[in-house]
Amino acid sequence: MSAAQSHTTLESKLEALQCHFTWGLDASRTTLYCLRDQLEDIGTEEGYSWLGHSYNLQGYIHYQLGFKDDACRFLSRAAEAFRQMRNTVSDEGPWLVVNHGNLAWLHYYKREKAECQAHLLKVDAMMNDYPSPCQDELHPEIYAEKAWTLMKFSTDKRLLAADYFQRAIRMQPDMVEWHTSHVIGLESTLRHSDKKLGAEILEKMKIAKEHDPDNLYLAALYLEAFAETGKNIESEARDLARRVLRKPISSYSGIVPLLRLYRIYVSMDEAIDLAEEVLERHPDERYLKRCAALCYKRRIFQGRDNPLEHSMIDRAISLHRDVITLYPLSSDTIKVSLANIYAEANHQAEADQIYEELLNIDLDPEGAQMLYNNYAKYVHFIRKESYKSIEYHMRAAAIPQQSSYRKNSINTLERIRERNRNRMCGEIDEFLNNLQ
Repeated sequence: MSAAQSHTTLESKLEALQCHFTWGLDASRTTLYCLRDQLEDIGTEEGYSWLGHSYNLQGYIHYQLGFKDDACRFLSRAAEAFRQMRNTVSDEGPWLVVNHGNLAWLHYYKREKAECQAHLLKVDAMMNDYPSPCQDELHPEIYAEKAWTLMKFSTDKRLLAADYFQRAIRMQPDMVEWHTSHVIGLESTLRHSDKKLGAEILEKMKIAKEHDPDNLYLAALYLEAFAETGKNIESEARDLARRVLRKPISSYSGIVPLLRLYRIYVSMDEAIDLAEEVLERHPDERYLKRCAALCYKRRIFQGRDNPLEHSMIDRAISLHRDVITLYPLSSDTIKVSLANIYAEANHQAEADQIYEELLNIDLDPEGAQMLYNNYAKYVHFIRKESYKSIEYHMRAAAIPQQSSYRKNSINTLERIRERNRNRMCGEIDEFLNNLQ
């Protein structure tokens, strides 16, 4: 076989692998940095069932960001995490297929052909030794990892992730963590689409909670779903808070849905108190500062009809500044929140400066939509520049990517057109017609 044929054969084998490098996980650098920070905030809590999968995804993300050595380090950690979680000393098992596929691609890109071939051989051996229980289907371990990855990677792929989880569970129904993550993914999909949880999903959450009683993230989601039916859950929420406070803190410990539960169904002030208590117990956890900053932001903009204490504004600003420092490459949304808090506190010069800096950097499409939509509201309500506001709502809407920001800007433009009181109504009408 010629060198060219050998190279083509190698590439075809790599393309046929089931791993992060072949799953179409395209994203901007901004999104990759946000994902990297989210995965780091999950932590390395002992017993976390998705730790190996998290390291696999982090390895892929670091490669995409250009950090090959870090990628190799995380992929090596993944293999060790899988061995610990599966309680085995073996270097084989169907849960390692994706990991070896990732390593094969990494060595290929590093021009290390022998190492690449070695990992391809390991994948072949494991596929033969651990065939899928269902012909013409992937192994359930592969489906589960692919589902978990898509769920983390993209909001618009969560329905596909749910399908993969269902396939994995159908073939291997005894994996509790698969049931739990499947239900969490379904809940997240519905929440991001502003749809109510139906009785069927609520029942699935109840069953998953019974089988995974120590998963406080799921417990908080279930309690939130239960509260949406009109039930009083204040007592249960406070009991759950005590349980969460006793556990190691990470983004998977349940603090985010718990704080959301408090803000909506208990009280905003108690949510802030809880966030401060958790932060006092774990002052070095950057993730908790982000949670606390969000609570203060919600409190400030919820209480617009009531005068706010200077101490609350100052605390909100301090937390936001800390979060921006702790998340230097994934804090654009926090910067916008800080600008809006400055505006609410009548510090327009500081707000102007933040927006000016953000408008002069290159953002990915969703980041640009978020910025333009918020800036449009800012110049309308704070600077009273209605025409400039319309211009930036148009900019947000013109970016052809579905998001809540684009939807909000389009709705705003439609309302202006319907009122027919603005001299730009003709321009807005033409813009919206061309958009469709």
